[in-house]
Amino acid sequence: MTLYHGTNNDIEKIDLTKGLRYKDFGRGFYLTPDRTTAIRMAKKKARLFGGMPTLITYHLNEAVLQSDLNIKVFPEKACVEWFLFVDANRDRKKPQPIHNYDIVIGPIADDGVVLQLINYHQGIYSPNEAARLLQDKYLDQQFYFGTDKALHYLHKENVETI
Repeated sequence: MTLYHGTNNDIEKIDLTKGLRYKDFGRGFYLTPDRTTAIRMAKKKARLFGGMPTLITYHLNEAVLQSDLNIKVFPEKACVEWFLFVDANRDRKKPQPIHNYDIVIGPIADDGVVLQLINYHQGIYSPNEAARLLQDKYLDQQFYFGTDKALHYLHKENVETI
């Protein structure tokens, strides 16, 4: 399977400690199967932090699915479990990490999801209502790698400046 990482410079070796905390699935390395999404992220990173928009292509060895890794796969559409998982990972009051998954696969929480998280915290919607409101919204997919053991199945194939 081909996955992409959009960034502002080449990455020689993935360092999981450089990932930001309080992301959708926690501190880790994020990729997407959608090239367009990765290009958009590369341009955003370069605009915010300098450097050149860079697209890195990786191959995920499908043997990972038969491995002993702890993998969580969410549905492609928003669901209550995913909504609460993202909320917990983004919660700066909770000790991190909140889970022990090696790989997590699921939707990317975009601005529309963030709005529903705010509505949930303000008591406007329950998690069920917020997830239901997001059901018809297309959400790009992401792959989170949280351990070096998981990175073993990921192989860099190409680097290109966009």
